[in-house]
Amino acid sequence: MTPNGWTQVALFLALLTAIAVPLGGFMADVLEGRRTFLTPVLGGLERWCGRLAGVNAAEEMSWKRYAVAMLAFNLVGLAVVFALQRLQGFLPLNPDHLDAVPGHSAFNTAISFATNTNWQGYGGESTMSMLTQMLGLAVQNFVSAATGIAVMAAFLRGFSRHDARTVGNFWSDLVRSTLYVLLPLSLALALVLVAQGVPQTFAPAVHATGIEAARGTGGRPATVQRIVLGPVASQVAIKQLGTNGGGYYNANSAHPFENPTPLTNLLEVLAILVIPAGLCFTFGRWVGDRRQGWAVFAAMTVMFVAFLAFGLWAETHPSPALAALGVDTRATGRQSGGAMEGKETRFGVVNSVLWATATTAASNGSVNAMHDSFTPLGGLVPMALMQLGEVVYGGVGSGLYGMLVFAILTVFMAGLMVGRTPEYLGKKIEPFEMKMASLVVLVPPALVLLGTALAVNVPAGAATLGNPGTHGFSEILYAFSSAANNNGSAFGGLGAMNPFWDVVLGIAMFFGRYALAVPVLAMAGSLARKKRLAPGPGTLATHTPLFVAMLVGVVLIVGALTFFPALALGPIAEHLTALARGGRIPS
Repeated sequence: MTPNGWTQVALFLALLTAIAVPLGGFMADVLEGRRTFLTPVLGGLERWCGRLAGVNAAEEMSWKRYAVAMLAFNLVGLAVVFALQRLQGFLPLNPDHLDAVPGHSAFNTAISFATNTNWQGYGGESTMSMLTQMLGLAVQNFVSAATGIAVMAAFLRGFSRHDARTVGNFWSDLVRSTLYVLLPLSLALALVLVAQGVPQTFAPAVHATGIEAARGTGGRPATVQRIVLGPVASQVAIKQLGTNGGGYYNANSAHPFENPTPLTNLLEVLAILVIPAGLCFTFGRWVGDRRQGWAVFAAMTVMFVAFLAFGLWAETHPSPALAALGVDTRATGRQSGGAMEGKETRFGVVNSVLWATATTAASNGSVNAMHDSFTPLGGLVPMALMQLGEVVYGGVGSGLYGMLVFAILTVFMAGLMVGRTPEYLGKKIEPFEMKMASLVVLVPPALVLLGTALAVNVPAGAATLGNPGTHGFSEILYAFSSAANNNGSAFGGLGAMNPFWDVVLGIAMFFGRYALAVPVLAMAGSLARKKRLAPGPGTLATHTPLFVAMLVGVVLIVGALTFFPALALGPIAEHLTALARGGRIPS
């Protein structure tokens, strides 16, 4: 990799840290109800939202009431998105006269956006009307992200409170997250995107006459290109900031209308991680020990950098088959080098791998390159990051509470080694917490592996594969890893817009979100009731480099032990096959 590439990576990490630290403090103030510089502007709107909904924002909830409110709100949102898709042919803001979305696709999409997954088995510009994009998908981008932050806030109250029966108010957490965090950041980013050329209009599609002959559907000559416009910038901003990822266009952030310039590329990839990273420092502020936030942030960053470095190595050292064909893969002043299939020349290898690592470290799923075209080991990186449970920064809110569950597992294992009851942040970790933590850790792998086993054993599962053999298996494994971990990206060779894939992936997305959120809330309720213990001589320090190393080790070992056999059948076997064909190892 060139010095320019290393400079870009270093700049990205420096900017991420510089923004995340103050943002984390601001979000702590917001969620704890303290006055901020936005309170004079938005305080009245916050109170009006509470009155409009008929809820008392000051009324505290038990974890069970909190969970019921969260589930009920999300199910209503799911139903609204489904209805909008099925009725869009009769609704306004449909200048291109798009018909109703098929039922199985509408079912999948409604679950996808309600669960913050944003898996898309359809082409946005050819399937969804402007109204569906705005009122359905973009709104869910806000509230699904706010739901993740709300569940995280309840979990943090479990650590910060003692002898308490409540974990906060879901409606208050939801409104504050949306009004004070997601909306202002999205507005600022959207304005910059518009200034850089991203459309924000209600104008219908325009038609342009090309200067070169082209082929359209069925190989017929095509002289006129249909270019879809719409309220793109507003959706792109929240899709990134809310770790949603669902694109207005089928090509997602590889489309020049969603990501037109190097500046938008940098801002959008930063937006993917800035709130999840900032929440680490929210955690430190909330529990009264900033070192705890830095420890979690350090563990996430160590894993992120390790996977990014491996991905860059894999994509800058492409298959020997390319060298055998005489392809020049060297990095020079005139080309980025490496494996450029499926990548935009305006971004090159470094920015493509950086985006792929960021979007799967977070549960974002947006893409500026085709992951299906990565080298086998390059494609393993985003797949493995999802399989770790989306805890390397992770989704907005969900990434932090997922990592804290791993922290609980870490102190439990450390306690077993020394024969002492484990504690974390002054709270004893007892059988109930371990049962809930086990559910959080085991449900996504079960969904991924059982779903993959089902898909490779029924005709409908393999019927739409774009590739046979090991790569086809990787496409299936990637799809379930993405759905069950609420990521949303895909190996595009899999044709997933059919009843089988829409239903099974929809089920995986649903349980991958809510079968984790409810146990997390149960842990929050249990921890809030416990007394706070003073640290003693045998207390494990959870802010030290030793604990960071232990936490990283637990996350990687759990992921490796769970998924290594499946990865060996997919990307690892594909890599070894490519080496054999290139004469690098005996065939």
